[in-house]
Amino acid sequence: MKNESPVLSWISHISLLLFSAVCILPFILLISASFTDQDSILANGYSFIPQVFSSAAYEYLFMRGADIARAYGISVSITVFGTLLGVIITLLIAYPLARKETPHRGLILFIVFFSILFNGGLVPTYLVYTQLLDFKNTIWALIFPGLLTNGYYIMMMRIFLQGSLEPTLIESAQLDGANEYKVLWHIVIPTSTPILAVIGLFTAIMYWNDWQNGMIYITNPELFSIQNLLQRIMDDIQFITGNMPGNAGELMQQMPSDTAKMAIAVIGSLPILIAYPFFQRYFIKGIMFGAVKG
Repeated sequence: MKNESPVLSWISHISLLLFSAVCILPFILLISASFTDQDSILANGYSFIPQVFSSAAYEYLFMRGADIARAYGISVSITVFGTLLGVIITLLIAYPLARKETPHRGLILFIVFFSILFNGGLVPTYLVYTQLLDFKNTIWALIFPGLLTNGYYIMMMRIFLQGSLEPTLIESAQLDGANEYKVLWHIVIPTSTPILAVIGLFTAIMYWNDWQNGMIYITNPELFSIQNLLQRIMDDIQFITGNMPGNAGELMQQMPSDTAKMAIAVIGSLPILIAYPFFQRYFIKGIMFGAVKG
């Protein structure tokens, strides 16, 4: 705005800088703690600059480098495949719901909205996926439970399409001989790039951070995602440091237990932090669209 007060502009910029610092500083502290010596952490607490530098936590974790590499591969696979499927399914459901001429549109909208408020519960869901679909200890158990619970994203996509797609544009394309598939591919998808990127980012974060499905449906360690493997490593460290008797217990208590937890958090979150800047442009564009058109 041309008439914006310089004072308000400075206040806005300072507020945003402070908010950014609040978001960034904990992660800097996390990285610093992961490279700090275990004894220094216990004696002096956490600091933004390691008082005694040590890579023991990462050395301990990468003793299981093969397991971590396999778990990373599984997490990347389910994140990419699940995100693609999730975005496609969301678009294919939301687009017809954005068209007023869709038969039984109100009933379908009610079903989608109902699924946001209520679910079948853990026990019935577990029985469906393990007994009916036989997904236990398969890669599908890490994909489908998250894939079929995206009613909120469907509503987001529908609202976006209703605000961005002009009915006359679709009618003109149909008069020119375009069928529904051509309209979807040449008009709807290019128009929906911002919201597709936003939903894709949210879905990818959900799949990458998911540990609950692995805990419920996966007992085979070779199918652990990175989150489940890191959780297992952390549980092993806590068990070893707390239950080994005698001199062995004293030696195991020297393990980098606290710093290893910090390193685990860094390893688990780093890929998403690297990927986020590639989605940022579309993410901001999608938010601005919602702010302007509601």
